[in-house]
Amino acid sequence: MTTYSFDVLVIGCGISGLSSAIKLAESGIKVGVISRSDTPEITNTYYAQGGIVYCGLDSNKELLEEDILKASSKTSNKLATQVLTSRSGDILKEILIDKAKTPFSKDSGGNLKYTKEAAHSKARIIYKGDYTGKAIEIALLNYLRDQKRFPNVSFLTSHTAIDLLTPGHHGVSIQQRYEENRILGAYVLNQLTCEVVKVLAKVTILATGGVAALYLHHSNAEGSRGDGHAMAKRAGAQLINMEFIQFHPTTFFDQSSHRRFLISEAVRGEGGILTNSDGEAFMQKYHPDKELAPRDVVSRAIVEETIQTEHGCVYLDISHKDSNWIQERFPTIYEHCLEHGIDITKGPIPVVPSAHYTCGGIKTDLLGKTNLRYLYAVGEVACTGLHGANRLASTALLEGVTWGYIAAEDIMTYVSEMEHYNPQDVKDWTAKASGECDQALIRQDWLTLKQTMWNYVGLTRTPERLSRGYAMFRELYDQIQKFYRNVSLNDELIGLRNSVETGYLVINASRKDQDLSGRFYRN
Repeated sequence: MTTYSFDVLVIGCGISGLSSAIKLAESGIKVGVISRSDTPEITNTYYAQGGIVYCGLDSNKELLEEDILKASSKTSNKLATQVLTSRSGDILKEILIDKAKTPFSKDSGGNLKYTKEAAHSKARIIYKGDYTGKAIEIALLNYLRDQKRFPNVSFLTSHTAIDLLTPGHHGVSIQQRYEENRILGAYVLNQLTCEVVKVLAKVTILATGGVAALYLHHSNAEGSRGDGHAMAKRAGAQLINMEFIQFHPTTFFDQSSHRRFLISEAVRGEGGILTNSDGEAFMQKYHPDKELAPRDVVSRAIVEETIQTEHGCVYLDISHKDSNWIQERFPTIYEHCLEHGIDITKGPIPVVPSAHYTCGGIKTDLLGKTNLRYLYAVGEVACTGLHGANRLASTALLEGVTWGYIAAEDIMTYVSEMEHYNPQDVKDWTAKASGECDQALIRQDWLTLKQTMWNYVGLTRTPERLSRGYAMFRELYDQIQKFYRNVSLNDELIGLRNSVETGYLVINASRKDQDLSGRFYRN
């Protein structure tokens, strides 16, 4: 059986995983980075449009803390917000500006441009047009993949993590059951050869993103299916706040795919107005901040307007702005809408809410440590409590780079003193079955899962909907577990197994949570 060995294994290629890898690699640590995609650029980071909060020297950090707490309906972890506001500015400058040289938008004098988004009390967000995440992702990858700079970094693309390794579950002797519950690496499927390989590491970092792709309509990469959450749960990690799914108010209304094209928060931040199908601006009825109200408020308002007007969407209008400015400020949105027959310089954009961000996740401390020794979680898969029940706009990328860096800092203090676990003491993967997958069953299970999450565990959740969803998931869970044991593995089947387990976590957390604040409405 093929075995790889690293000092640190990073599972995930978004901003948090790459920030960890860069910081570790600079100190000479041997790092392995896994991506289930053949093109590691395709992550949630890549699809992020709006921008990233930058706490420079002249920033009012206390005001940012207040905004984060307010957006979360006062459910954020205050200690986490203090870490973010105190550390993020220097980390962003070091990693994204000085090292990766991310080409953020600047004015004619060479100064960074700032914009304002919903629930922010001031303009503090830097950006690159309307494709900030893409610019960051490519800049980080280009910096890290320079083999002359980092010969100690290996990328395993088209590799899907299956399970985290522990001595108790995967050791070859009974004596290993008595060892501490630590993480040794992961079993990983090489999609190209269909071989399962052992990837051993002194320390493992989960940076696998969120769970929004569990929903029928979402704004994420399709890989946001809860892989990291499910693997961590099976290994014994604690997860919290899994009911806190944030829905983005404005995604492009079309029926071409489950992934909906994001219409950035910045469009509203720059003066975009929401109107219903009768052409009436409506946000003043729901919140004094109108279009700049918190995301959950805007999302519910849109749903209410579609119900009242019996129309499938509402409209976001930025056409009152100068045409050339619109095309320069929002080039990606302009081109996408134009491809679908809509010129946003002349008319409004049809929009609806979609699942967007996972505020809960694997519980970590303020260094990114989980309750399992030598397992860290960073970015959207993790939960420090920073976002509470509802995330403040443009803090996701900031959280990723900040805690990716902080986790690496902590690992660097001890990893060089650790010894590698003996590969011979970890079981080789044994194929449990050799039958072929029935793709029709897999596709139907995926559709059932996504529709159940959207209809019963969506923006509005009632006891009746959650009860129905729970019953459907229980049956689906049993069927998929049996199916999983009887056929050969592939990436889609691994994802389906993980998704149904993670969906179960979201449903169970929602059934227990009676609070109405922040992320979804329960009536």
